[in-house]
Amino acid sequence: MKRSALITSLAVLCAAVGGADDLAKVRERGVLRVLAVVSPEEPYFIADHPRGGFDWELLSGFAGLHKLKLELVTVRGWDGLIPALLGGQGDVIAGGFTATPSRRKQIEFTSETFPTRSVVMTRPPKASVATLENLAAARIGTLKASFMYEDLLAAGIAPARIDDTIQTGGIPKALRAGTISAGVDGIEAALVAKTRDPELRIDMFLGRPASLAWGVRKEDVKLHEALDQYVGNVRRTATWNRLVVRHFGSAAVEILKKARGES
Repeated sequence: MKRSALITSLAVLCAAVGGADDLAKVRERGVLRVLAVVSPEEPYFIADHPRGGFDWELLSGFAGLHKLKLELVTVRGWDGLIPALLGGQGDVIAGGFTATPSRRKQIEFTSETFPTRSVVMTRPPKASVATLENLAAARIGTLKASFMYEDLLAAGIAPARIDDTIQTGGIPKALRAGTISAGVDGIEAALVAKTRDPELRIDMFLGRPASLAWGVRKEDVKLHEALDQYVGNVRRTATWNRLVVRHFGSAAVEILKKARGES
């Protein structure tokens, strides 16, 4: 066997062996540590109280099946989630986390827990944004190290036009204050923001449809398999739709289909 092939085979074997007991270790501990960014303005995925949020309810079902308790480990910013996971501070990333190509290079993701897509939001008296040309001329607010920021760059928006200092949940407030003329956020955030402030406009989609999912370390093979199987089973039942309606409103299912280009 050639040296390169031998090294590859050993790497695969080590990954398999290393991941063989990762779920067993979590069960032995009795706690699944959930890494998430928690914001009072956006509590609909992970809230800072028991049983709060869409992802938290889903994870509670998984934890119940495996006789685990959930422990929330809060992380200050989105760019800190993967380092926290790789550093062993938690077992799974949740809370509205987008499975982007750049993130997939570092960690594994489960199948989709929730569909997402970048959307441009505006608010009177600022003008609507209907084209990329309009957007390129706007003062844009989004979140640092987010998939929305990546979508803006991919669309050719100059970094100098982007204010990424806005905190999670802060785009509607910045629009009301007039410090930005357009905000780019995920469709899930826009849906909830518009229920709170009817003057907010959802002007246009940006980038391609994407997926929110749970992130795990690449070596945690068994935990990944178990989470993935659970998500897949839930998505095949009416439970997922009920959770969507509960946390995002009765119109959310149809709006999400439009964001995906399914209707």
